[in-house]
Amino acid sequence: MDDTDLRLIAELRRDGRAALSELAERLGLSRATVRARMERLAERGEIAGFTVVTRADVSAAPVRGLILIGIEGRGAERIMARLQGMPTVQAVHSTNGRWDLIAELGTQTLQELDETIMRIRNLEGVTTSETNLLLSTRKAGRR
Repeated sequence: MDDTDLRLIAELRRDGRAALSELAERLGLSRATVRARMERLAERGEIAGFTVVTRADVSAAPVRGLILIGIEGRGAERIMARLQGMPTVQAVHSTNGRWDLIAELGTQTLQELDETIMRIRNLEGVTTSETNLLLSTRKAGRR
């Protein structure tokens, strides 16, 4: 991937519905070049797909946060299973570094978020956590 491909991907992330002519203008390229580059990126798997985020996706759980979780010993699989069973946990990610797991939370209210955080902190094997509220989202996530 060259710099132009990276710029094209950045534009698509900003507006995945942009017309080829708009993308071409923003990038200073021809429409044919933009189309060819998009096709090549898709064929190579650099672009895995496009997605739609609806208003309902965002408003169903307007209070959102990430909780970074430290685990004692080898209980990650058990704790992941418990987290996946919680309706306010939208996704669970294993990671490396200081934190063992990151859970994406989505609730209707701050109180519900606080209750979810307390339930997670009280799980056997959770030794430490840090929570960050998501204030705005500019790029939709992939699942």
